[in-house]
Amino acid sequence: MNIATAKQQIKNTVKAYLRRDDAGMYVIPPVRQRPMFLVGAPGIGKTAIIEQIAQELGIGVVSYSMTHHTRQSALGLPQIVHREFKGFEYDSSEYTMSEIVSSIYDYMEATGEERGILFLDEINCVSETLYPSMLQFLQFKTFGRHRVPEDWVIVCAGNPPEYNKSVHEFDVVTLDRLRELDVEPDYPVWRRYAVEKGIHPAVTTFLEAKPDCFYKVESKPGGGKSFVTARGWEDLASVISLYEEIDVECDLELFSQFLRDEDIAEKFAVYYGLFEKYRSDYQIGKILEGSASREVVDRAKNAPFDERVALLGLVLDALSVECSRALDQQSLVMALRDELREAKPKLLGGATVDDAVLARVRSREEALARKVAGSVIAQAQVRAENLFVRKMRDIASACASAGFEEGSAAFDVVNRVYRGEVDAIDPLVSHAQDAIANAIAFVEDCFGDGREMLVFLAELSTRTTTMKFISHFGSDAYYARNGELKVDAARESLSTRVRELEDIRDEIKSAQFLETQSLDMGAAAGLGRSR
Repeated sequence: MNIATAKQQIKNTVKAYLRRDDAGMYVIPPVRQRPMFLVGAPGIGKTAIIEQIAQELGIGVVSYSMTHHTRQSALGLPQIVHREFKGFEYDSSEYTMSEIVSSIYDYMEATGEERGILFLDEINCVSETLYPSMLQFLQFKTFGRHRVPEDWVIVCAGNPPEYNKSVHEFDVVTLDRLRELDVEPDYPVWRRYAVEKGIHPAVTTFLEAKPDCFYKVESKPGGGKSFVTARGWEDLASVISLYEEIDVECDLELFSQFLRDEDIAEKFAVYYGLFEKYRSDYQIGKILEGSASREVVDRAKNAPFDERVALLGLVLDALSVECSRALDQQSLVMALRDELREAKPKLLGGATVDDAVLARVRSREEALARKVAGSVIAQAQVRAENLFVRKMRDIASACASAGFEEGSAAFDVVNRVYRGEVDAIDPLVSHAQDAIANAIAFVEDCFGDGREMLVFLAELSTRTTTMKFISHFGSDAYYARNGELKVDAARESLSTRVRELEDIRDEIKSAQFLETQSLDMGAAAGLGRSR
């Protein structure tokens, strides 16, 4: 199976194992909860999907690599304990709590998350001294005398023997207590993930043209391994994005550190050089402004397939950036609205900005720190929360600069700053809508209704950022060109939403509503102008 199917299987299993009946008992008793055993080549995303599952289910995750554990660290150390039974005193030995089990309790204390996944990686590489204890652990969820806490589901992972010399083949007795999922590399599945995450277009367009370079592991004639993995491509894409941002050259020496196959690294280096030239020659910014030169249009018309794919990738990547700016601003405004709604009555009642605004900011910062420490929050959410916290502190600073740190005067400053954030939505939306229209016009001018247009529209429809933008704010150019993809129903839904928001906007024009709900008015007005 591919990694996406494996993720869904594990997610369904975790939900089922955590389910309790009306008497508070597990629907599937823990002794029957077979741990999932994810088996696949290195670097295909086994660890990543466990973190994604935890984030999506809102539960914790504690990860351990079993390669370094000995019997003592996994099961605990012996200690002498004095006991008494009916007047008879004696000393006995027992084991301290397992490092693995105790780490779950430490995690729960630090994060407040009491349900989660215990992820044991490289479980088929355990030491020979620990191997006999694995059978007991897999069936009863115990290391020595210490049980994994309730509401913690065990998921294991490992590599096939051909990738790791330390692998021990599990016997039938052990395998009969596991649910094994064998995972194979699958480029189309990874590509959907890469596009949604916004991985550097040089990587995605290169692999689109050469999908056989996506994953490769083979032995070298003189010994060792030559390999390229999904993890390597993703890590390389992140470094390329950062190096470009800080103006550091990306070259074969860099690529070879992530792509451990000489031939593939050289191919990508050649392609990246062309990609850089395409980005410079085509002037993507001018395309989105609607001012692409005739020379650029003619070059695109006559370009080879690889160049056309790269060009479309560059345009789509730039559109994603434009759309994300508007979406980020809207999300920020909605978060500010909800928080300032709570602060308003306090400020109008005479509270200080520190009590009404900053106290709640500090509380959210602490909650965010716990979630980050527990790996139960996605990076996009972390970014959104950081932007929100920064803006709330800016609002507090504006009050201090104006000399109003309490009461209605402080609220007037808060409301003014908030309204400025609301008013910033419309220009970003209009700019992104114009960019989409100009991009579609450019593709039509270059390629007409050919496959390039179909690919371009399909990408707009599947990329999370662009589709979310169109769903929220609309795009006449997209709807006009995308009739064959049956978007009428979606557009009608959007029109209904806009009409509802316009009704709200009409309502808030009344003096009474302005007096009591001024903060709500700002957000509704900002959204009501969406198209």
